[in-house]
Amino acid sequence: MQSSLYVALSAQVAMEKRLNTIANNVANMNTGGFRADEVKFEEILSLAAKENVSFASSGQNFVSRRTGPIVKTDNPLDVAIQGEAWFAFNGPNGAVYTRDGRFKMNENGDLLTVEGYQVLDAGGAPIALDPMAGSPTVGRDGTIMQGANQVGAIGIFNLRNDSRLSRFGNSGVMSSIPGEVVQDFNSTGVQQGYSEGSNVNPVLEMTKMIAVQRNFDSAATTIQESESTLMDAIRTLGPSS
Repeated sequence: MQSSLYVALSAQVAMEKRLNTIANNVANMNTGGFRADEVKFEEILSLAAKENVSFASSGQNFVSRRTGPIVKTDNPLDVAIQGEAWFAFNGPNGAVYTRDGRFKMNENGDLLTVEGYQVLDAGGAPIALDPMAGSPTVGRDGTIMQGANQVGAIGIFNLRNDSRLSRFGNSGVMSSIPGEVVQDFNSTGVQQGYSEGSNVNPVLEMTKMIAVQRNFDSAATTIQESESTLMDAIRTLGPSS
């Protein structure tokens, strides 16, 4: 079989995965705190043929850490992070990290994410407010005040660059290395009354989608040409009747 056929096929597999990733990003461009998926491809070198042949890997997804736009909401339970840090909430299998700070309070005073998970403090414990004490005030360091009383502090965590992030729901990520509590609030802090949107750039994603579709069509043409050449060779070299 011609190597060009396999090379083009591997390219189509890689581009299909890229196209699915782009489609998911576009679908979540208005999801609060959503982190876009990116794909990393590697070259695979085959020695099966007489000459080395390079193939595209199927690609490996990773979560983009770019920050999203911050919008003023004036909701006292909306908070956004300035800097590269993350909030944390109590997921089914441990801490889950998010940039989505659109929190809410239930009738018991528990501080929850929009999906209903408990928001965690720096020690990994759930945060409980006083539902009868009025709207809270949140400081830059995450400290929560109700009147003159401190009732808790929102945990703010840094995720190491070498940690592997896997997606949880729409706006959460799980980290292979636990987050480290932020100690320095000069470059990192919380803004009350603001929320962070998706970090998806819709114009860039649509540009990528057009390029991937064109490349997919080009690979399809290559496959058709390879098959046609192969069939011509079979008809020419095959045994005569």
